[in-house]
Amino acid sequence: MSSIVDFRSDTVTRPSPEMRAAMAAAEVGDDVYGEDPTVNLLERRAAKLFGREAALFVPTGTMGNQIAIRLHTQPGQEIIAESRAHILDWEMATTAVFSGCLVRAVPAERGILTWQHIEPAIYKRGAFRAATGLIEIENTANLAGGTVTPLPALEEIWTNAKERKLPTHLDGARIFNAAVALGVDVKALTRGFDTVMFCLSKGLGAPVGSILVGSAEQMERARLFRKALGGGMRQAGVLAAAGLIALEQGPARLHEDHSNARMLAEALAKTDNVVIDIDAVETNIVIFRLTGGLSAADVVARLKAHGILASAFAHDAIRLVTHLDVDRAACVTAAEALAAEIEAAAKAA
Repeated sequence: MSSIVDFRSDTVTRPSPEMRAAMAAAEVGDDVYGEDPTVNLLERRAAKLFGREAALFVPTGTMGNQIAIRLHTQPGQEIIAESRAHILDWEMATTAVFSGCLVRAVPAERGILTWQHIEPAIYKRGAFRAATGLIEIENTANLAGGTVTPLPALEEIWTNAKERKLPTHLDGARIFNAAVALGVDVKALTRGFDTVMFCLSKGLGAPVGSILVGSAEQMERARLFRKALGGGMRQAGVLAAAGLIALEQGPARLHEDHSNARMLAEALAKTDNVVIDIDAVETNIVIFRLTGGLSAADVVARLKAHGILASAFAHDAIRLVTHLDVDRAACVTAAEALAAEIEAAAKAA
């Protein structure tokens, strides 16, 4: 291949020429003072899209999640989340450091938490156990392979959590992927959560940034926590300009990424020494396992020699993520290279 094709994550997308032009021309001010007009516009549009009073632009999804956790909890509480949740595995134990809370990890098939999973893990304040302070859902579920939690399951969680007077937060880093897969508007798909975080810098294609949405009172407090975490970015309109284009144009093409991921999964299912659950490939993430003692690191290294970058997620597991910088032709070539290199690795084993 003449150039690098990067399947490591949808975070690797490059800003389009339109984004670069918008960034260069962006009207800016000091966002810590609330005076950046481009950031303010992005926040208003995000809030309207999700049917919320207000929104907050943050550098990363991790920061957005951690601000939300701080908003909803008190030190010494537990947060119920799926056992492969991003807040547990990929956010540097910030939940413990910044909010003083513990993640109560609950395993669920394909990463999809339901009320039946959640209810037994809820604890009231007592002499021996930390009380539950928050229920956190991730949609799509990254480490489960981009699986989607359907709306009826969410509605049951919202109803029961409200009865228990427990707040709910959505790690919606890829919520637009979930919405496209389900054919449901993001406002409807997220309406029962107290707060929602979503990423501009993944499938939507912005170079930087995420958004936290909620009530006006919550977002006013969230600004203080953002500052405490070092997220006051000053003249951030140069980034928000790209975020506006991502928010307006990105969702309409996500079905292409889903189609490409499905094609890769179907090709891998026909490959010897591969185990993959095709039905779990609902969006833009493909996770598969190698059999026969094959090493994921070895196969990833072999792919790199072809200009194809992938992620070894365990000693025998590989993750591929499709995105706007990987077209259909590149996916077809990658599928062929994967089959060939897995076969070569098997022969060498």
